[in-house]
Amino acid sequence: MGPTAANGETIRHLAMIGNFLPRQCGLATFTTDVYQAMRDRFPDVRVDVYAMDDHPGRYDYPPAVTGTIPQTDLSAYLSTARTIEASGAQAIWVQHEYGIYGGPAGEYLLALLDRTTLPVIVTLHTVLEKPNADERRVLEGLLRRAAKVVVMAERGRDILRRVYGAAPRQIAMIPHGVPDRLFVDPETLKPRFGWQGRDVVLTFGLLAPNKGIETIIDALPAVTARHPNLLYVVLGATHPNLVAHEGEAYRDRLKALAEEHGVGDNVAFIDAFVEHDELIDYLQAADIYATPYLNPAQITSGTLSYAVGVGKAVISTPYVHATEILADGHGVLVDFRDVAAFAREIDRLLSSARDRTRLAQRAYDRGRTMIWPRLAEATLHETEVAVAARPRRLAQVQQGVRALKPNFAAVERMSDATGMLQHSIYSVPDRRHGYCIDDNARALMLMSAMDDIDPVERDKWTTIYASFVQYAWNPDERRFRNFMNFDRTWCEDVGSEDSNGRAIWALGVTARDGKDAKHRDWARNMFDATASLALDLGSLRAQSFAMLGAAAMLEASPGHDLARSILERFPDDHLALLAEARRPEWKWFEIVLAYDNARLPQALIVAGQALERQDLIDCGLETLDWIVGRQTSPEGRFRAVGTESFGRPYAEPLQFDQQPLEAQATVDACLAAWHATGDTRWVAEAERAYAWYLGQNDLDLPLASPADGGCFDGLMPTGLNRNQGAESILALQLASCAISGLSKSVQGVAGTTRVA
Repeated sequence: MGPTAANGETIRHLAMIGNFLPRQCGLATFTTDVYQAMRDRFPDVRVDVYAMDDHPGRYDYPPAVTGTIPQTDLSAYLSTARTIEASGAQAIWVQHEYGIYGGPAGEYLLALLDRTTLPVIVTLHTVLEKPNADERRVLEGLLRRAAKVVVMAERGRDILRRVYGAAPRQIAMIPHGVPDRLFVDPETLKPRFGWQGRDVVLTFGLLAPNKGIETIIDALPAVTARHPNLLYVVLGATHPNLVAHEGEAYRDRLKALAEEHGVGDNVAFIDAFVEHDELIDYLQAADIYATPYLNPAQITSGTLSYAVGVGKAVISTPYVHATEILADGHGVLVDFRDVAAFAREIDRLLSSARDRTRLAQRAYDRGRTMIWPRLAEATLHETEVAVAARPRRLAQVQQGVRALKPNFAAVERMSDATGMLQHSIYSVPDRRHGYCIDDNARALMLMSAMDDIDPVERDKWTTIYASFVQYAWNPDERRFRNFMNFDRTWCEDVGSEDSNGRAIWALGVTARDGKDAKHRDWARNMFDATASLALDLGSLRAQSFAMLGAAAMLEASPGHDLARSILERFPDDHLALLAEARRPEWKWFEIVLAYDNARLPQALIVAGQALERQDLIDCGLETLDWIVGRQTSPEGRFRAVGTESFGRPYAEPLQFDQQPLEAQATVDACLAAWHATGDTRWVAEAERAYAWYLGQNDLDLPLASPADGGCFDGLMPTGLNRNQGAESILALQLASCAISGLSKSVQGVAGTTRVA
């Protein structure tokens, strides 16, 4: 059995993200060691490793690696998020370092984490006190997403609180892990490396200028004068980025410096990336471990931790990690680039075996508190806390809830004398993105659907939205424009096919349902002047929107020739597309799912009624039944086809990101099916889709804001998208109008006014 969280749930499955051996870097070594420590200490806990891959195809990863993430491929991050979410993992443990994740300062990692619902624990290998804008943005994003952040030094905790405003309870300090090795006399291991008879000072790590190797080489002449048998071993391959830039020029410069000082025979360069066990052997065979690093802000040094763990006398510059781990007499600290101090302290320790052994023993004693099993236990404890704090979803029996009364307040909040603005930041309109005909066409239809609104206000806003549609018409191109800047300049001469189809739809609905004759007359005139464009539309959804508008116009003006022509133009093409894409398990018009899916069967149903073609009605009902099935969660709730699902051939839809437009389209399509058949099953389906807005969804979170008629922009894996854009608000209000009308018309048919 694995550890048990405070809520009684057994911790049995983790996902881990980071570098992994055989990739050659310190983080890969750490992640590999962490993985092995977890497997050894908690053998019943499954750990899936997702390795960051800077050179896809180069590394022969071991079976421990469940999957790889190409560093610069954003789609791979999103795919991995879906894989982790479906794997049954209870939490994600991220090893974070700048430079290993894609995007500015590694922001692709945030995209992955934001696509999962799981608690996240982040181990920070670097905490920058003076980040640039991108580095700050990414780390603040991690702090917002993480249930726990782990640092390896108290200074890291201080920086997180002081520089980033992190909450103290979110931060845990867990020292870097070290191997559990016996304390041994270096002389017993020196023969293995040919070091017998030598006093050995060792520095380990990927070779790079920030390691300060020059400082010790400069100090060697003074030391070798008293200890001619001294051997300074520089162990490690040159950093791959440095090799790519200049080959081995840096290593050659160091060798030349040693020769220049006359200590060439006292310096040994071992150009190798050594495996874990071999590294420990090298450390145990050395008399002194030296870290002359030059970066005072370095929070973590794995090799310093290893040296302490196996009991080495350490001389180091006072970077953050060294200051903490060597405090209280557990090592020796000297100033950065202080050649004389390094020479003095190396000479002192080599001259006194008693002092050197005593210092080594103190280091070893501290290392016992840092061995890998202790790190595994501490991290699992933090995981237990994170999992226990995760909100528990209780199985709910769907109960009747009343439809919201249509409320114009949020629509008005997003509107001005020009029309309805597209986007908002939370509930505040964002003028940077201006307006579009898509939203103003929907707002125009809402003016005809909403009963309880002051006639003067209805007249004002109907005129404003109609004026936007009218001004969007470009007679030279015989198309509607779509996007308008806030300064009322158009962004284009011709809008998308979808936006043109929606404009025709809004005109037909206004001609039929407009409350004032003047607006109905205007809509008929605009329809007559513009709707012929629909005959040239090639987009499946744009055609469906135009068909819905044409069906409304045919109700408003029976015998309307252009409306009938539009209705007759497309249905047989849609039937042909269905026949081509159909599979035994796939009854849809395309091989992929996208947005506004339910509008396709809705258009066939209303066209079939208008044209008295039962084959169209039957096809619409069959495909609506199929898409409704795909929009149903295992718990029986409505689950909108999320944007993550778009464009995946013959694939079941994914859970997120769910948007309000899909629920409204399903409500309307199901009500069209009910009007065509009288089957109350479709009433129940419409009510189920509407209940999504009210909290009967995958996250048990209401999207509707009843007090002011607002609606959040969607369900994300981590919660609500709390912006309230025009599309979302209009979707809720149009759906509320449809359900309110349903409640009045099915009193005696469905026997209920509930929404369930």
